[in-house]
Amino acid sequence: MRRTVYNEDHEAFRETLRAFIEAEVVPVYDEWYAAGQAPRDFYYKLAELGIFGIEVPEEFGGAGEESFKYEAIIYEETARAGVSFGGSGVHVLLCLPYLKAYATEEQKKRWLPDFVSGRSMYAIAMTEPGTGSDLAGMKTTAKLSEDGTHYVLNGAKTFITGGVHADKVIVCARTDAPRPDDRRHGISLLVVDTKSEGYSVGRKLDKLGLKVSDTAELSFVDVKVPVEDLLGEENKGFSYLGQNLPQERLGIAVGAYAQASAAVRFAQQYTQDRTVFGKTVASFQNTKFELAACKAEVDAAEAVCDRAIEALDAGELTPAEAASAKLFCTEVAHRVIDRCLQLHGGYGYMNEYPIARLYADNRVNRIYGGTSEVMKSIIAKSMGL
Repeated sequence: MRRTVYNEDHEAFRETLRAFIEAEVVPVYDEWYAAGQAPRDFYYKLAELGIFGIEVPEEFGGAGEESFKYEAIIYEETARAGVSFGGSGVHVLLCLPYLKAYATEEQKKRWLPDFVSGRSMYAIAMTEPGTGSDLAGMKTTAKLSEDGTHYVLNGAKTFITGGVHADKVIVCARTDAPRPDDRRHGISLLVVDTKSEGYSVGRKLDKLGLKVSDTAELSFVDVKVPVEDLLGEENKGFSYLGQNLPQERLGIAVGAYAQASAAVRFAQQYTQDRTVFGKTVASFQNTKFELAACKAEVDAAEAVCDRAIEALDAGELTPAEAASAKLFCTEVAHRVIDRCLQLHGGYGYMNEYPIARLYADNRVNRIYGGTSEVMKSIIAKSMGL
Protein backbone atom coordinates (compact mmCIF):
# COMPACT_ATOMS: atom_id res chain seq x y z
CA MET A 1 0.00 0.00 0.00
CA ARG A 2 1.19 3.50 -0.79
CA ARG A 3 2.27 5.47 2.24
CA THR A 4 0.76 8.92 2.54
CA VAL A 5 2.44 10.10 5.73
CA TYR A 6 5.41 11.68 3.90
CA ASN A 7 5.48 14.39 1.21
CA GLU A 8 8.13 15.41 -1.34
CA ASP A 9 10.09 17.46 1.20
CA HIS A 10 10.28 14.48 3.53
CA GLU A 11 11.48 12.19 0.75
CA ALA A 12 14.12 14.71 -0.33
CA PHE A 13 15.36 14.74 3.25
CA ARG A 14 15.40 10.94 3.22
CA GLU A 15 17.60 10.88 0.09
CA THR A 16 20.05 13.36 1.61
CA LEU A 17 20.16 11.43 4.88
CA ARG A 18 20.66 8.09 3.13
CA ALA A 19 23.62 9.46 1.16
CA PHE A 20 25.09 10.93 4.35
CA ILE A 21 24.81 7.60 6.17
CA GLU A 22 26.47 5.73 3.31
CA ALA A 23 29.34 8.23 3.15
CA GLU A 24 29.91 9.15 6.79
CA VAL A 25 28.64 6.28 8.94
CA VAL A 26 28.72 2.91 7.18
CA PRO A 27 32.48 2.94 6.38
CA VAL A 28 33.48 3.58 10.02
CA TYR A 29 30.63 1.94 11.91
CA ASP A 30 32.61 -1.16 12.85
CA GLU A 31 35.19 1.11 14.51
CA TRP A 32 32.45 2.84 16.50
CA TYR A 33 31.01 -0.51 17.48
CA ALA A 34 34.38 -1.71 18.79
CA ALA A 35 34.92 1.57 20.65
CA GLY A 36 31.46 1.44 22.22
CA GLN A 37 30.46 4.93 21.13
CA ALA A 38 30.32 7.34 18.23
CA PRO A 39 33.08 9.96 18.28
CA ARG A 40 32.14 13.38 19.62
CA ASP A 41 33.20 15.05 16.35
CA PHE A 42 30.50 13.11 14.50
CA TYR A 43 27.85 15.17 16.26
CA TYR A 44 29.21 18.29 14.57
CA LYS A 45 28.60 16.59 11.22
CA LEU A 46 25.01 15.87 12.23
CA ALA A 47 24.65 19.52 13.20
CA GLU A 48 26.04 20.67 9.84
CA LEU A 49 23.49 18.45 8.12
CA GLY A 50 20.80 20.26 10.11
CA ILE A 51 19.64 17.24 12.11
CA PHE A 52 19.65 19.03 15.47
CA GLY A 53 17.82 22.13 14.29
CA ILE A 54 14.88 20.72 12.36
CA GLU A 55 12.36 21.38 15.14
CA VAL A 56 14.12 24.38 16.71
CA PRO A 57 12.49 27.78 16.06
CA GLU A 58 14.16 29.87 13.34
CA GLU A 59 15.08 32.71 15.71
CA PHE A 60 17.41 30.34 17.52
CA GLY A 61 19.09 28.95 14.41
CA GLY A 62 16.75 26.09 13.53
CA ALA A 63 14.43 25.26 10.65
CA GLY A 64 11.24 25.83 12.65
CA GLU A 65 9.52 22.59 11.65
CA GLU A 66 6.82 21.32 14.01
CA SER A 67 6.52 17.82 12.54
CA PHE A 68 7.81 14.59 14.04
CA LYS A 69 8.08 13.08 10.55
CA TYR A 70 11.70 14.07 9.98
CA GLU A 71 12.66 12.33 13.20
CA ALA A 72 10.77 9.23 12.06
CA ILE A 73 12.73 9.21 8.80
CA ILE A 74 15.98 9.22 10.77
CA TYR A 75 14.83 6.10 12.61
CA GLU A 76 13.90 4.42 9.34
CA GLU A 77 17.13 5.24 7.53
CA THR A 78 19.54 4.36 10.32
CA ALA A 79 17.76 1.04 10.82
CA ARG A 80 17.78 0.38 7.09
CA ALA A 81 21.56 0.73 7.03
CA GLY A 82 22.03 -1.24 10.25
CA VAL A 83 23.68 1.70 12.04
CA SER A 84 22.86 4.30 14.70
CA PHE A 85 23.83 7.88 15.46
CA GLY A 86 25.01 6.97 18.94
CA GLY A 87 23.58 8.81 21.92
CA SER A 88 22.59 11.83 19.86
CA GLY A 89 19.01 10.64 19.49
CA VAL A 90 18.33 11.63 23.09
CA HIS A 91 19.55 15.15 22.29
CA VAL A 92 16.60 15.74 19.95
CA LEU A 93 13.88 13.23 20.82
CA LEU A 94 13.98 13.51 24.61
CA CYS A 95 15.64 16.81 25.51
CA LEU A 96 14.46 19.29 22.89
CA PRO A 97 10.74 19.04 23.74
CA TYR A 98 11.51 20.09 27.34
CA LEU A 99 13.61 23.04 26.22
CA LYS A 100 10.96 24.21 23.76
CA ALA A 101 8.07 23.80 26.18
CA TYR A 102 9.49 25.00 29.49
CA ALA A 103 12.57 27.17 28.90
CA THR A 104 12.12 30.91 29.24
CA GLU A 105 13.00 33.16 26.32
CA GLU A 106 16.23 34.08 28.07
CA GLN A 107 17.12 30.41 28.52
CA LYS A 108 16.30 29.61 24.90
CA LYS A 109 18.62 32.39 23.75
CA ARG A 110 21.39 30.95 25.92
CA TRP A 111 20.87 27.28 25.13
CA LEU A 112 19.29 26.66 21.74
CA PRO A 113 21.95 28.10 19.36
CA ASP A 114 24.57 25.78 20.87
CA PHE A 115 22.02 22.94 20.84
CA VAL A 116 21.58 23.38 17.08
CA SER A 117 25.31 23.65 16.34
CA GLY A 118 26.25 20.60 18.41
CA ARG A 119 28.50 22.65 20.68
CA SER A 120 26.28 21.59 23.57
CA MET A 121 25.02 18.02 23.51
CA TYR A 122 22.17 17.24 25.91
CA ALA A 123 21.13 14.18 27.88
CA ILE A 124 18.36 13.70 30.42
CA ALA A 125 18.86 12.02 33.80
CA MET A 126 15.76 10.44 35.30
CA THR A 127 16.47 6.85 36.37
CA GLU A 128 18.27 6.13 39.62
CA PRO A 129 19.86 2.96 40.97
CA GLY A 130 17.11 0.92 42.63
CA THR A 131 14.13 2.94 41.40
CA GLY A 132 13.66 1.80 37.78
CA SER A 133 10.25 2.87 36.49
CA ASP A 134 9.30 4.41 39.85
CA LEU A 135 10.37 7.99 39.10
CA ALA A 136 8.46 9.30 42.12
CA GLY A 137 10.84 7.31 44.29
CA MET A 138 13.93 9.26 43.23
CA LYS A 139 16.35 10.29 45.97
CA THR A 140 18.52 12.87 44.19
CA THR A 141 18.03 16.24 45.89
CA ALA A 142 18.51 19.86 44.90
CA LYS A 143 18.42 22.16 47.94
CA LEU A 144 18.06 25.88 47.44
CA SER A 145 20.94 27.84 48.97
CA GLU A 146 20.26 30.23 51.84
CA ASP A 147 20.87 33.26 49.63
CA GLY A 148 18.56 31.84 46.94
CA THR A 149 21.13 32.07 44.14
CA HIS A 150 21.66 28.39 43.41
CA TYR A 151 20.64 24.81 44.11
CA VAL A 152 23.00 22.29 45.68
CA LEU A 153 22.60 18.99 43.82
CA ASN A 154 23.41 15.62 45.39
CA GLY A 155 22.64 12.11 44.22
CA ALA A 156 23.22 9.60 41.44
CA LYS A 157 21.64 8.54 38.15
CA THR A 158 22.07 5.47 35.99
CA PHE A 159 21.26 4.27 32.44
CA ILE A 160 21.88 7.79 31.10
CA THR A 161 22.06 7.57 27.31
CA GLY A 162 24.40 10.18 25.89
CA GLY A 163 25.85 10.66 29.35
CA VAL A 164 29.49 10.29 28.32
CA HIS A 165 29.50 13.00 25.65
CA ALA A 166 26.89 15.30 27.20
CA ASP A 167 27.76 18.94 27.80
CA LYS A 168 24.49 19.66 29.59
CA VAL A 169 22.13 17.26 31.36
CA ILE A 170 18.51 17.85 32.31
CA VAL A 171 18.54 16.37 35.81
CA CYS A 172 15.36 15.37 37.63
CA ALA A 173 15.80 16.05 41.35
CA ARG A 174 13.79 16.61 44.50
CA THR A 175 13.51 20.26 45.47
CA ASP A 176 10.87 19.39 48.06
CA ALA A 177 9.75 16.31 49.96
CA PRO A 178 6.85 14.23 48.62
CA ARG A 179 3.47 14.85 50.20
CA PRO A 180 1.63 12.07 52.05
CA ASP A 181 -1.10 12.17 49.41
CA ASP A 182 1.18 12.91 46.43
CA ARG A 183 4.52 11.13 45.99
CA ARG A 184 5.06 12.98 42.72
CA HIS A 185 5.22 16.40 44.34
CA GLY A 186 8.60 18.03 44.79
CA ILE A 187 10.42 16.99 41.60
CA SER A 188 12.05 19.70 39.50
CA LEU A 189 14.13 19.83 36.32
CA LEU A 190 17.56 21.46 36.35
CA VAL A 191 19.83 22.00 33.36
CA VAL A 192 23.26 21.08 34.70
CA ASP A 193 26.59 21.97 33.09
CA THR A 194 28.72 18.81 33.05
CA LYS A 195 31.84 20.88 33.74
CA SER A 196 30.46 21.87 37.14
CA GLU A 197 32.55 21.03 40.20
CA GLY A 198 31.22 17.90 41.90
CA TYR A 199 29.67 16.52 38.70
CA SER A 200 31.23 13.26 37.56
CA VAL A 201 30.65 10.58 34.95
CA GLY A 202 31.04 7.07 36.31
CA ARG A 203 31.61 3.96 34.26
CA LYS A 204 30.33 3.69 30.73
CA LEU A 205 27.87 0.84 31.01
CA ASP A 206 28.52 -2.40 29.12
CA LYS A 207 25.16 -3.15 27.48
CA LEU A 208 23.81 -6.18 25.67
CA GLY A 209 23.01 -4.03 22.64
CA LEU A 210 23.07 -0.41 21.47
CA LYS A 211 26.84 -0.65 21.63
CA VAL A 212 27.42 2.61 19.77
CA SER A 213 25.21 4.56 22.17
CA ASP A 214 27.19 5.83 25.16
CA THR A 215 25.30 5.07 28.37
CA ALA A 216 26.71 6.07 31.73
CA GLU A 217 26.28 6.45 35.45
CA LEU A 218 26.33 10.00 36.80
CA SER A 219 26.96 11.31 40.30
CA PHE A 220 26.52 14.72 41.89
CA VAL A 221 28.32 15.86 45.01
CA ASP A 222 27.38 19.38 46.13
CA VAL A 223 27.02 20.54 42.52
CA LYS A 224 25.99 24.21 42.38
CA VAL A 225 23.28 24.89 39.81
CA PRO A 226 22.28 28.54 39.29
CA VAL A 227 18.60 29.22 39.87
CA GLU A 228 18.56 30.66 36.36
CA ASP A 229 18.99 27.08 35.11
CA LEU A 230 15.77 25.75 36.66
CA LEU A 231 13.67 24.46 33.76
CA GLY A 232 10.02 25.34 34.19
CA GLU A 233 8.51 25.82 37.64
CA GLU A 234 9.85 24.33 40.83
CA ASN A 235 8.21 21.08 42.01
CA LYS A 236 6.29 20.52 38.76
CA GLY A 237 8.85 18.31 37.06
CA PHE A 238 6.86 15.09 37.28
CA SER A 239 3.97 16.53 35.29
CA TYR A 240 6.45 17.81 32.68
CA LEU A 241 7.91 14.32 32.30
CA GLY A 242 4.48 12.86 31.74
CA GLN A 243 3.60 15.35 29.02
CA ASN A 244 6.56 14.31 26.84
CA LEU A 245 6.06 10.57 27.25
CA PRO A 246 3.69 10.11 24.26
CA GLN A 247 6.33 11.46 21.85
CA GLU A 248 9.10 9.48 23.54
CA ARG A 249 7.08 6.27 23.31
CA LEU A 250 6.12 6.92 19.73
CA GLY A 251 9.81 7.36 18.94
CA ILE A 252 10.50 3.93 20.39
CA ALA A 253 7.59 2.46 18.42
CA VAL A 254 8.84 3.93 15.16
CA GLY A 255 12.38 2.77 15.90
CA ALA A 256 11.12 -0.76 16.57
CA TYR A 257 9.05 -0.81 13.38
CA ALA A 258 12.07 0.43 11.42
CA GLN A 259 14.24 -2.31 12.91
CA ALA A 260 11.69 -4.97 12.00
CA SER A 261 11.46 -3.66 8.45
CA ALA A 262 15.24 -3.70 8.16
CA ALA A 263 15.37 -7.25 9.52
CA VAL A 264 13.07 -8.46 6.74
CA ARG A 265 15.25 -6.69 4.18
CA PHE A 266 18.43 -8.26 5.58
CA ALA A 267 16.86 -11.73 5.74
CA GLN A 268 15.47 -11.55 2.22
CA GLN A 269 18.82 -10.44 0.85
CA TYR A 270 20.72 -13.11 2.77
CA THR A 271 18.42 -15.99 1.84
CA GLN A 272 18.50 -15.01 -1.82
CA ASP A 273 22.31 -15.04 -1.80
CA ARG A 274 22.88 -18.08 0.42
CA THR A 275 22.89 -21.51 -1.25
CA VAL A 276 22.27 -24.87 0.49
CA PHE A 277 21.56 -28.27 -0.99
CA GLY A 278 22.14 -26.81 -4.42
CA LYS A 279 19.57 -24.01 -4.27
CA THR A 280 19.03 -20.69 -2.54
CA VAL A 281 17.59 -20.61 0.95
CA ALA A 282 14.91 -18.24 -0.37
CA SER A 283 13.60 -20.91 -2.71
CA PHE A 284 12.43 -23.16 0.15
CA GLN A 285 8.75 -22.92 1.01
CA ASN A 286 9.47 -22.43 4.71
CA THR A 287 11.63 -19.40 3.95
CA LYS A 288 8.95 -17.88 1.76
CA PHE A 289 6.29 -18.44 4.41
CA GLU A 290 8.44 -17.01 7.20
CA LEU A 291 9.35 -13.89 5.25
CA ALA A 292 5.76 -13.41 4.12
CA ALA A 293 4.49 -13.66 7.70
CA CYS A 294 7.14 -11.19 8.87
CA LYS A 295 6.29 -8.78 6.06
CA ALA A 296 2.62 -8.85 7.06
CA GLU A 297 3.50 -7.97 10.65
CA VAL A 298 5.78 -5.16 9.50
CA ASP A 299 3.02 -3.77 7.30
CA ALA A 300 0.68 -3.68 10.30
CA ALA A 301 3.31 -1.95 12.47
CA GLU A 302 3.90 0.60 9.71
CA ALA A 303 0.19 1.43 9.63
CA VAL A 304 0.10 1.86 13.41
CA CYS A 305 3.16 4.15 13.32
CA ASP A 306 1.87 6.25 10.44
CA ARG A 307 -1.47 6.82 12.15
CA ALA A 308 0.24 7.70 15.43
CA ILE A 309 2.68 10.08 13.73
CA GLU A 310 -0.22 11.97 12.14
CA ALA A 311 -1.99 12.10 15.50
CA LEU A 312 1.13 13.46 17.24
CA ASP A 313 1.62 16.17 14.61
CA ALA A 314 -2.04 17.13 15.04
CA GLY A 315 -1.62 17.31 18.83
CA GLU A 316 -4.10 14.47 19.29
CA LEU A 317 -1.95 11.50 20.36
CA THR A 318 -3.08 10.39 23.82
CA PRO A 319 -0.85 8.66 26.38
CA ALA A 320 -2.86 5.45 25.97
CA GLU A 321 -2.58 5.55 22.17
CA ALA A 322 1.17 6.09 22.40
CA ALA A 323 1.42 3.20 24.85
CA SER A 324 -0.57 1.01 22.47
CA ALA A 325 1.70 1.90 19.55
CA LYS A 326 4.81 1.19 21.60
CA LEU A 327 3.48 -2.10 22.93
CA PHE A 328 2.38 -3.37 19.52
CA CYS A 329 5.40 -2.27 17.50
CA THR A 330 8.01 -3.44 20.01
CA GLU A 331 6.37 -6.84 20.32
CA VAL A 332 6.16 -7.14 16.53
CA ALA A 333 9.83 -6.23 16.19
CA HIS A 334 10.75 -8.83 18.81
CA ARG A 335 9.02 -11.59 16.86
CA VAL A 336 10.12 -10.49 13.40
CA ILE A 337 13.78 -9.96 14.19
CA ASP A 338 14.00 -13.31 15.95
CA ARG A 339 12.51 -15.11 12.95
CA CYS A 340 14.75 -13.24 10.51
CA LEU A 341 17.81 -14.14 12.54
CA GLN A 342 16.73 -17.80 12.39
CA LEU A 343 16.73 -17.60 8.60
CA HIS A 344 20.39 -16.58 8.71
CA GLY A 345 21.31 -19.80 10.50
CA GLY A 346 24.61 -19.69 12.38
CA TYR A 347 25.69 -16.52 10.63
CA GLY A 348 22.79 -14.73 12.26
CA TYR A 349 24.57 -15.12 15.58
CA MET A 350 27.70 -13.34 14.35
CA ASN A 351 28.00 -9.65 15.17
CA GLU A 352 29.53 -8.94 11.77
CA TYR A 353 26.02 -9.42 10.37
CA PRO A 354 23.58 -6.55 10.99
CA ILE A 355 20.79 -8.96 11.97
CA ALA A 356 22.76 -10.02 15.07
CA ARG A 357 23.22 -6.41 16.15
CA LEU A 358 19.56 -5.69 15.49
CA TYR A 359 18.61 -8.63 17.67
CA ALA A 360 20.59 -7.25 20.61
CA ASP A 361 19.62 -3.62 20.02
CA ASN A 362 15.92 -4.41 19.78
CA ARG A 363 15.59 -6.12 23.16
CA VAL A 364 15.63 -2.92 25.19
CA ASN A 365 12.65 -1.49 23.28
CA ARG A 366 10.29 -3.45 25.54
CA ILE A 367 12.00 -2.02 28.64
CA TYR A 368 12.96 1.63 28.28
CA GLY A 369 10.41 4.39 27.92
CA GLY A 370 8.18 2.21 30.09
CA THR A 371 8.12 -1.59 30.07
CA SER A 372 5.54 -3.56 28.10
CA GLU A 373 3.84 -4.29 31.40
CA VAL A 374 3.56 -0.58 32.15
CA MET A 375 2.15 -0.01 28.64
CA LYS A 376 -0.52 -2.62 29.29
CA SER A 377 -1.43 -0.93 32.58
CA ILE A 378 -1.84 2.44 30.84
CA ILE A 379 -4.00 0.93 28.11
CA ALA A 380 -6.12 -0.98 30.62
CA LYS A 381 -6.69 2.16 32.67
CA SER A 382 -7.86 4.02 29.55
CA MET A 383 -10.39 1.20 29.05
CA GLY A 384 -11.78 1.80 32.52
CA LEU A 385 -10.32 -1.43 33.86
